[in-house]
Amino acid sequence: MFYTYILKSRINGSYYVGSCEHVNKRIELHNKGLVKSTKRYIPWDIVRTEEYKTLSEARKRELQIKSWKKRSAIEN
Repeated sequence: MFYTYILKSRINGSYYVGSCEHVNKRIELHNKGLVKSTKRYIPWDIVRTEEYKTLSEARKRELQIKSWKKRSAIEN
């Protein structure tokens, strides 16, 4: 299975949207500071995960969420 996930920073409340195959391992990388784009806002909490059969489906959903731009759309 593949996943689209949304993280929320405990530091400033910002969101990060990503996709991967092993979501727990990926979140661990984010919280260890090993992901360049998220290390400034550690620690992160998972606020949502969605499961997909293929990585392309998960990435498509990731891009859809990122296209919303507004914080209120992500929070809903």
